[in-house]
Parts: sequence; structure tokens; C-alpha cells
Amino acid sequence: MSWLEKRWYAPDILIWLLLPLTLLFWLVSATRRLLFRLGVKATEKVAAPVIVVGNISVGGNGKTPLVIRLCQWLKQQGYHPGVVSRGYGGKSPHYPLTVEANSDPKLVGDEPVLMRQHLGCPLVVDPDRVRGAQALIDQYQCDIIVCDDGLQHYRLHRDIEILVMDGERRHGNGYLLPMGPLREGLWRAQNVDFIVVNGGLARPGEHLMSLEPGQLVNVKYPSQTQSISELKRPAIAVAGIGNPQRFFKTLSARRVKIKDTLSFPDHHPFQEADIPDDLVLMTEKDAVKCRPFAKSQWWYLPVSAKLTEQFKQQLLAKIELISKEQRRGL
Repeated sequence: MSWLEKRWYAPDILIWLLLPLTLLFWLVSATRRLLFRLGVKATEKVAAPVIVVGNISVGGNGKTPLVIRLCQWLKQQGYHPGVVSRGYGGKSPHYPLTVEANSDPKLVGDEPVLMRQHLGCPLVVDPDRVRGAQALIDQYQCDIIVCDDGLQHYRLHRDIEILVMDGERRHGNGYLLPMGPLREGLWRAQNVDFIVVNGGLARPGEHLMSLEPGQLVNVKYPSQTQSISELKRPAIAVAGIGNPQRFFKTLSARRVKIKDTLSFPDHHPFQEADIPDDLVLMTEKDAVKCRPFAKSQWWYLPVSAKLTEQFKQQLLAKIELISKEQRRGL
């Protein structure tokens, strides 16, 4: 963590030096919300129900595995979902852009490539999420849209909002950026349809999600796998995600011998020189960027989200109600 991030999760009076910037951030974000509420800025609907998966705090909360699991589950329920993402970190010359399993993370972003490798449904990246969502409907006949990390993208009308929260870090000190980790005030959590807690303990009204690690996969030769218990010597753990400590703790909990840890900023554009030529364990999100120069000693640990039956049944009931209302409106 940077100096600033550490102060978000531990008391420090120096954080108050950032109060003027936090007030400015609040003024800008509050004004923007007001403009949407008054209709000065328009909220646009697309021709399918929209589920937004997002958060109000920065840093790895677990959105990506939740989006993957949601889409897998929606397909099991008979829907044809599509995912629209901002494609953070990608720099494509044109949008909307359809993501394939072998797409370049430099063009579409690391998280969309990771998601696409697990999804059996279309995924489009577009900074204009309204345009991206409509492209999924027009080009791929998707009948439900999952918007990745779009809680603050108010131009896209949403039918269901799912807020994902780190069950251990929660909301940190509870302050807005940059004094704290919050993009919006804690009041925002009261306005969403579902709160999904990644790890820790779920409070009343929240739904617990757990991340279950799979077998280690070789970054250079993805067909090679091994159990994490089969590791015979200490490894170096590498993570360029929002909360690297979560990954390191996951390895420690499985009694992996770690001789060193290397933390990088979220969405770090890895280069070969960043990672030692040694036994290395990394996240799947980092692996998609390291594959072009991967060594045979580098492995990644995939995780999958497990959701409660109560959450799935409540979500399904809400989706069916929205679908009925939309058909009635036609």
C-alpha cells in the first residue's frame, strides 16, 4: 500500500490535511448527481434489464469474480447475458470493442480479458456504457446486461444495483477520496438492491460471497496445472491488484512457503524485469499481462466466487419481476 492508502485503514491525524481536496471531490460528485436527478443530464435506458455490479470504495473488492459467477448463473437460468465494462487501462482507437479470450490487455484492459476467458457470453468494452450495452443487444441479442463497475456511471439506467464490499476492510475510515477510500458517501449503500460481502462476516441485510481457489495454472503453459499443496519449495508472491494483502493471506492460509512478496499498483503494466526468474505465484489478473514473456516457473492461482442460495433466489425473483414489467410496458 502507498502511504495514503495505509492511512485510509489506520487512524492518522495527518489525513485531515487533505480535507480541502475531499470537500472539492464531494462538491463535484454531488453536483453531478444533482444534475442527473434534475434531468439536466439524461439517464438512458437500453432495451434489456441492466444489473450494475460496483462499489463505493476503491481497491479490490471482488467485482470481477462476482461478474463471472453472475453470468454463469444467469445462463443456467435460461438468460443470454452480456457484459459491458469500462476496460480500465485499455487504450483502443475505437469503441465499442468486443473482447475475445486472446485480446490484448493493452487495448481492452486486464480485467475484461480475465473475465472473457471464463465467460461463455459476449463482453464489450466501451467508456460509454450506454453505447456498449446497446451494442450487446443489437449485435449479440443479449436479453440481460451486466455492467462491470458502473455504480457511479449514472447515464446508464439500471434496474438492479449490486454493491460489492471487502468484508475485512469494509469502508476504511469512512471518508471520501482522498481522505478515505470512498467514491461516494456511506449513504449510497442504503440505496442499492443488494450488498455482497467478499469474505469476513455478513451483517443483517448483506449476502456473503466467498472466493474459492482452484489449482495452480502455469502462466507460460496454461495446460499445466498442479495442486497448491504440491509446491516443494518457497515461492515469491506477486500481486498488482487493489488489495495485494488478500492474495498473500490466501497463500499463507494454505501453508504456502513464501520467501518474499512483491506488491504493485492495481492494473500495473507488467514488464519482464518486474518479476524474478524464480518460482513465482501471482493472481490470474496479473497473469493475463505476463503471458507474453512468462517463465516456466511462474504460476497463477485462479479463484471462483461462491454465492448463497438466498442471494440467488432473491436476485432471480427481482429479475423476473423486472422482465414482466418490461414486457407489460411493451
